[in-house]
Amino acid sequence: MQRRGSIGLGVLAGFLLLTLLGFIPIVGALIAGLVAGLVARGAGRGALAGFIAGILGSVVLTFLLTAFGGALGGILGGLFGGLVGGIFGGLIGSIFILLTLGSAIVCLIGGLIGGALRRG
Repeated sequence: MQRRGSIGLGVLAGFLLLTLLGFIPIVGALIAGLVAGLVARGAGRGALAGFIAGILGSVVLTFLLTAFGGALGGILGGLFGGLVGGIFGGLIGSIFILLTLGSAIVCLIGGLIGGALRRG
């Protein structure tokens, strides 16, 4: 009897690893996708788990960075703080699409490789 992997657990594992290793430019997302694919078992399931984990992880990382920028602006106070917070938030918002797409594609590739290595 063959055990089937879980796409949900693959997404969770990939998401957690992406939030921990997301600061490493390409390798972090590739490792997260690879683990998501290994947990999901199967190339298609692994690619789906890696892609979803990449999107969720990128959204959370962008949200945290934007919140950090707002907090930094609040700490610096009044006019200067508003300027710093606005610039930081705008900068993160403008690169959000590139971050999400790049991370999701790299996680998808890692998930495809990981799922192919461990077929269910």
